[in-house]
Amino acid sequence: MAKILVIYHSQGGNTKSAAKFVAQGAQAAGSRVELREAEKAKSKDLLECDGVAFGSPDYFNYIAGGLKDFFDRTFYPTQEKVAGKPYVAFITHGGGGKAKGSIELLCRIFKFKKIAETLLIKQRPDSAGIIQLKELGKKLAEESTEKNHE
Repeated sequence: MAKILVIYHSQGGNTKSAAKFVAQGAQAAGSRVELREAEKAKSKDLLECDGVAFGSPDYFNYIAGGLKDFFDRTFYPTQEKVAGKPYVAFITHGGGGKAKGSIELLCRIFKFKKIAETLLIKQRPDSAGIIQLKELGKKLAEESTEKNHE
């Protein structure tokens, strides 16, 4: 059974809602899931998971400061230890969605393995967005389980 970590920052609740749907998808695929607010997540959380999902609102075409702080705090303690770890990302936005580039760049620097396109959700997830988020979590769980058994 894979352990999935869902790390997110949410100020207005949209990204937290999206994170919960990603978690539900991973749980439905048989994974254990831990949801962590980015400000409370630690290097240990990242090292102990089999796969990770990152969620952020789009603020001025960039990820939220809380999630950027997580990447800053955990880079050196996890450097090279997380290379190849499967990841997915999701961005909530009000019309921009350009934070996709910054989150993907940070994940490349960490050398995570991208297993799906970053999902862009406008505002709070609607019924179609909920399905996409759950599928994203399921895909992460399946990929992380395969990696866990290699």
